[in-house]
Amino acid sequence: MGSGSVMTLLLSDNSKAADVYAGLKIPVYQGKPKDRDGDGIVNRKDDCPDEFGPIENNGCPWPDTDGDKVIDKEDKCSEEAGEVLNDGCPLVDSDGDDVLDEDDKCPNQPGAAENQGCPWPDTDGDGVLDKNDQCPNEMGTVANNGCPEAPEVTEEVQKQLNDYAKTILFNSGKASIKAESTSVLVDIMSILKEYPEAKFTVEGHTDSVGSKATNQKLSESRAISVKDFLIEKGIDSSRLTAIGHGEDKPIASNMYKDGRAQNRRVEINLVK
Repeated sequence: MGSGSVMTLLLSDNSKAADVYAGLKIPVYQGKPKDRDGDGIVNRKDDCPDEFGPIENNGCPWPDTDGDKVIDKEDKCSEEAGEVLNDGCPLVDSDGDDVLDEDDKCPNQPGAAENQGCPWPDTDGDGVLDKNDQCPNEMGTVANNGCPEAPEVTEEVQKQLNDYAKTILFNSGKASIKAESTSVLVDIMSILKEYPEAKFTVEGHTDSVGSKATNQKLSESRAISVKDFLIEKGIDSSRLTAIGHGEDKPIASNMYKDGRAQNRRVEINLVK
């Protein structure tokens, strides 16, 4: 073997030993190549001989520039710390509502987490959110849970009701309403419908002709007849109460015909 062959063997990573003949057979042994970091790459071929690293990166560990535990070669945002589950990029919340864009159905509008990141709607624009609005399609007030405030029955409306009610006519000595009073009852019904939350008493009165007991019973029956007519035409029964006062509350003298006519009446009064 020549000197070149000897040098080749001595420098080879795979050579364990060589027999060199120089007149005598003298064994020459080469030590095992060194790998200080134990990464399987010998020191002289390892760019980072003191740091364990993969062979595809020449024995150096893969860097993690942003320190987010996602190595740069797998990190889609290598200059910005992020989440492992998001390929090393930070989770985004564009509208700042604490609902991440990936879960946010309205990523560019701040909203509520319980509404999947979207703002609660206010369909009728009354300042009461639909989720709290008992009348979401009708403008109302905050105080009334988003529903319109019930209109107030004014003294003028009350007077108009009784002006109509006093013209209701009954057959003599009976509780049956005369046909000509139908139109005025329809007018009364129309007024009541304008105040759907208001409650009223239908109050019957008589003159003093006849016995007190008879007049009491007649006044009650006439009040019930009016109440029943209004309910039949669509007024909620819970809004009306019938009361008979008999001859106890005259508004004129029973000594004269005109006075007795005034006392035979029905009143419809607001329950306050």
